[in-house]
Amino acid sequence: MISSDDNVPPSAKGCTPKKALTTMAISKAKPKEKPYKLPDEKGLFVLVHPNGGKYWRLKYRYKGKEKTLALGTFPEVTQAEARDGRNEARRMLAKGIDPSA
Repeated sequence: MISSDDNVPPSAKGCTPKKALTTMAISKAKPKEKPYKLPDEKGLFVLVHPNGGKYWRLKYRYKGKEKTLALGTFPEVTQAEARDGRNEARRMLAKGIDPSA
């Protein structure tokens, strides 16, 4: 008998997929003693600073080196705008262009 789990890789069994970050979760994020990240999707995250500032950042690789691109501050830059910025940066990377240049 074949179960429905037969098509799922062993590493994915029992794992729940990551959920995208919500605007409510960003709004409710409280500052801590050290900066921390709230991950979204595809390298996009919010960096929460001890002073309460919330900064959109995109982590990516260009020519084998890890880089970070600043996309603005929350709430001045909305989640939709940050995701649009992420998508544009990914299009540039696909063309071989460094988005931070």
